Amino acid sequence: MQRNRLRSLQIGLLAAWCVTAGPASAGSLDVTVRDAGGNAVADAVVYAVDGAGGGGSGRATEIDQIDKEYVPYVTVVQAGTRVSFPNHDQIRHHVYSFSEAKKFEIPLYKGTPQEPILFDQPGVVALGCNIHDWMKAYVYVADTPHFALTDSSGRARLEGLSARDYRVSVWHPRLAKGDVEKQVSVGASGQSAEFVIEQKRVWRPRRAPSAGGANY
Repeated sequence: MQRNRLRSLQIGLLAAWCVTAGPASAGSLDVTVRDAGGNAVADAVVYAVDGAGGGGSGRATEIDQIDKEYVPYVTVVQAGTRVSFPNHDQIRHHVYSFSEAKKFEIPLYKGTPQEPILFDQPGVVALGCNIHDWMKAYVYVADTPHFALTDSSGRARLEGLSARDYRVSVWHPRLAKGDVEKQVSVGASGQSAEFVIEQKRVWRPRRAPSAGGANY
């Protein structure tokens, strides 16, 4: 009898813990990013850090090369993620980066390189092509699993956040200064935040006319 009572008590405590702890991991954060003129900013990286440190590694992903452009223009990954660079054009590309967070190059090739590139250090990685100067793209390597990219309406959602305080930051290729950040308290029912960022002009080489030849 005493054993049954103890068992019932344990089950009751477990159920109470589940009710209390369950919603804590169900929070989300809806972020809107706009420029100084009130216009929506697409391709902005939004990430949240809770002070516990990032760690781990992200799911492998791809940055494609289609019609002599990198697709997508901005990619955000967690530190420790491997990225493949398939080339779906009928010409060769030469992918490279001189960025401190990741210096690498994949010499002239078609198809998909056998080995993906490991992005293991947090920071911004600017991509270029040694053949086509206008081909530019960015990889933002975040030291957290909580990140998202804004869509054409300037909105992004971070899912699966615990109910706690986060340092939420925004980065964009045209950001005038460093990452813009603010403290946000996320509850079990979710939270929202809005960022207004100052953008600068970024020079980009003009694309060569298609009449220049299919081999270029």
